[in-house]
This record gives sequence, structure tokens and C-alpha cells, in this order.
Amino acid sequence: MDTASSETATATDAAAELQYPFPRPSAVQVPPVYDRLRGECPVAKVRLPSGDDGYVVSRYDDVRTVLADPRFSRAAMLAEGAPRLTAAPPMGGSLFTMDPPEHTRLRRLVSREFTARRVQNLRPRIQEMTDELLDGMEKLSPPVDLNPAFAFPLPVMVICELLGVPFEDRDRFRGWSDAFVSLTSHTPEEVMEQRMSMVQYLGELVQRKRAEPTDDLMGALVQVHDEDGGRLSEIELITMGITLLVAGHETTVSMIGTCALTLLRHPEHLAALKADPGSIDKVVEELLRINPIGDGGPFRVTLEDVEVADSVIPQGSGVIAAVCSANQDSARFGADPGVFDPSRPTASAHLAFGHGPHFCLGAALARAELQIALSSLFRRFPGLALADEVRNLRMTSGMMVHALSRLPVTW
Repeated sequence: MDTASSETATATDAAAELQYPFPRPSAVQVPPVYDRLRGECPVAKVRLPSGDDGYVVSRYDDVRTVLADPRFSRAAMLAEGAPRLTAAPPMGGSLFTMDPPEHTRLRRLVSREFTARRVQNLRPRIQEMTDELLDGMEKLSPPVDLNPAFAFPLPVMVICELLGVPFEDRDRFRGWSDAFVSLTSHTPEEVMEQRMSMVQYLGELVQRKRAEPTDDLMGALVQVHDEDGGRLSEIELITMGITLLVAGHETTVSMIGTCALTLLRHPEHLAALKADPGSIDKVVEELLRINPIGDGGPFRVTLEDVEVADSVIPQGSGVIAAVCSANQDSARFGADPGVFDPSRPTASAHLAFGHGPHFCLGAALARAELQIALSSLFRRFPGLALADEVRNLRMTSGMMVHALSRLPVTW
């Protein structure tokens, strides 16, 4: 091993006492430790919330490698004795715990519902839902918490309609989703209890759609199972519903709030967007880059020894691909990567939706929701402003996906 490699290995060892997730100083700052890790220790040994040791990879190019290289496995998370991200065991039968070709088989069954063309056809309906919520918000007396008034119900309405899940059950989704993405906020027993509750709910929904067929996504999946059970088992059917329901709204809920806050904190960029509404596409890409949905990234387990950034990650190791850090790597995004700049030419290279086989199935839908939600919000409320100091705002903690705990606004 050469001198450079020795220095890198020493830096990795020196970081072994780091506890993941890393502390975040405020609602508008990512963990500052990533700046140091990218420069000094791009493969850092950490203690995971489960108590197991693992590694955090922090540079853009290395994170892309972890996300796309088949040696970094999701399915291996289910193996006996495999390192865990959290104390609760991962959920089998899910797109989140599969590798190709099993992952490819299941993903293909639903991918047609999330194509750019399909999403384009959905945009008028998303606009209708958005306008309906903003109509209701307009009747309230400010200050208003944007989360329950708008940021939470919109993605839930969209995914419920797409899947064919009753919107009136939305209050139950919050508890299920929180447990599904918990790092440390729930005990293993609480996580398992919520999972079983969700399995029971989706199982009952499947039975109703079997008795009374529907033309929504869950209805279509039930038909696939019943007509050709070899393509989709019953547990895969239920787990697919859980995965789509949670992933289909949880991240977008958090992003609507944090993106609105970013624009409110940068009136010059908000004014430019109002003057040129057609720039919303570029604005959203930079918002996706600058606002991580979590303070880390996806979890993988190595199938063999893998060298990354001159460090060897041993076989059977848990690895976090820190998208949060990669999206602020100056080597990819230029000077001042922590600054919100909608004119940044490289913004669309962000990894907010992942990379490789597990690239987010709902990326086109999420983009459409953010574009419509933010454009409509500031068009309807041109005088929208924060109703509290930024320093008083807090992110939810102990979660893989976090959101502003409240976002009070006035107009």
C-alpha cells in the first residue's frame, strides 16, 4: 500500500468513533462533518443506530459507485448476521430489499404507472388537487402551518388516487410511515407493530379489490397476481402496496416544506421565479440538490471486499451512500456547493433520486408534484412569508426521511 493509501486508511480508522446519523446544527444546515469527511476521510467507519459498525461514503463519485455497483447489495441486508442500519430487521419482499433480477421483475410490474408520459397525463389532476388545498388554506386565518394545510395532504392525495387507497385513511399513514423510515425514533417493537398494522390494512384492501375490481394501480396488481400468480406472490403484492404508499408520499411531503422554506429564505431567487414561471424546472432541480430528504443516504451490504477511495471495505460490511454529502461535493457542483443557486449548470446531476437500478421509480411524479405545488403556492399567495424566525424551526429527528416539524407562514 502506498503512502496516500496508508494516510487514507489512518483517516478512516480515526473516524471510527463517529456516531451515525451525524448531528445537524439547524433546520437549514446539513451535518457539517461531511465537509471534513469529503476532504479527509471519504470512507469513514461509523457506529450505526443498530449498534453495528458500518461505513459512510461521502464523495459524489464514490456515492454513485455504491448506488450502482452490484457488489453493494440490498438483498444481502436480509442475510443471517448481516449488519443492520436500525435495530428493527429490514422488511423482506420489498423493492428496498431486493437486487436484480428479482428487483427488476417486480419493478417492471409497476414502472409503466410512473413513466414521464403517464405523469404528464396526471398533471391536470395534480393541479386540481393543489388548487383544492390552496382554496382551503386561503380560508384560514394566518399564521398557518403549511405542513398540515398543504405539504402533507397533497402527496398523500396523489398517491392515494394513483394506488386506489382511501384518502380518508390518511391519518393512519403518518404513524405507519414514521415507523417505516425510523432510525432511532421508534423501538423495534413499535416498528414491528406498525408494520403488522400496515400489512393487515393492505391485505384487507387487496381483498376488497379482489371482490370489486378497480382500474387503479393496486387493482391492476391484484389482477396480475390472480391471473398469473407466478409473477407476483401474495406477500409481494401486499409489500409492494406498502412500499409504494410510503415511498410515494413520505419524501415529497418533506420536500414541499423544505423547498418552500428555501425559496422564502432567498427572496431574490423567488422574485426571479415569479418573473419567469417557466424556470420552475431548473429551480426544482437545484432545490432537490440543496435539500436532502435525510442526513445520509441508502444502505447497502458488500458482497465482497471492495476498494473505494483507496480504502478497502470488507465483505459483509454495511455501507451508507451519503447522498446528502454527495450533492454538496464541490468536485461535482463547483464553488459554494452549499449555496442555493438556481442558475447552477450542474444542478440536475444531483443524486436526490439515487442512481443505478434503484433509481427512484417515482422521480417524474415527484418532480411534477414539486413543480406544481411550489408554482401554485407562490402564485396564489404572492405575499407568502415566514411567520417565525428560521432559528426556531426544527427538523424531525431519528428518521431516514426528515421534514420540518412545522412551517408557520403568513400572507
